[in-house]
This record gives sequence, C-alpha cells and structure tokens, in this order.
Amino acid sequence: MNCHKRILIIDDEKMNIMALAHYLKPQYEIIVATEGNSGIEAAVKHIPDLILLDIIMPGLNGFDVITKLKERNETGKIPVIFITGLNNIEDEEKGLLQGAADYIVKPFNKTIIKKKIETQLKIIEYERTIEQLNKLLNSQTMN
Repeated sequence: MNCHKRILIIDDEKMNIMALAHYLKPQYEIIVATEGNSGIEAAVKHIPDLILLDIIMPGLNGFDVITKLKERNETGKIPVIFITGLNNIEDEEKGLLQGAADYIVKPFNKTIIKKKIETQLKIIEYERTIEQLNKLLNSQTMN
C-alpha cells in the first residue's frame, strides 16, 4: 500500500526534516519544503498523499499555510498533520479547527508518527474507494 505514497514535509528546521525523512524514506516518497510559500507550491505541483507541517516558520506560518491549502481545489482534501513545538491546547485546537487531521508535539516519537501517518493514509484509501464506488453507482443509475 505505501510503496507509491508521497509525503510532503514543510519545516524550516533541517534537523527535523532529516529525522522525518530518515524514518519515512524507506516506505514513502519524501518531498521537502523549508518555508510556507514553497510548501504550497510543492503541494500543488506534486499533490502529495499527506503533508507534515510545522507551525513556527519564517514568512507564512503553518496556520497560514493550512488555510491556503484548504482553500484550493487541488490541495483542499490532502490531510495535514501538524508537527510542532507548540504544546498548548489552544494551538492544537486552532490547528484542528483549521482542518488538520492530527497534531503532534515535538520532540516526536518515530513510532507514533509512523502509526498516525499509516492511519491517515488508510483513511484516504477508504475515501478514494468510496468515491470510486459512488461514481460507479451513479453511472449505472444513469444508464
């Protein structure tokens, strides 16, 4: 299932990118952006299956980025998991209300991240299967 899944990491901290890529690269194709605007461009260009997004970044912060991603047709349905040093409940609530699928506080545990990613990717697979079944059913009822 995971062999062709693409994950976009948007984070300005090179050590976080390197750690995440190291954990995830054997199973997923990894795309990296180091700031918000280039992250949005990468999401539009590559249409990843999942986005891992930091909040504290220069320029556009993660809250701005998720808002812009959710507004676009091409990227609006891509699940976003915040991975951030912000560990207060207000920021977590804000991120989830803006459409994040999950919220992980740094320092992160690689097993937890992998499991949360697997869960989100399974949900995407189920949603795509349901969409295909609905299209099939709709085409059959039109004939």
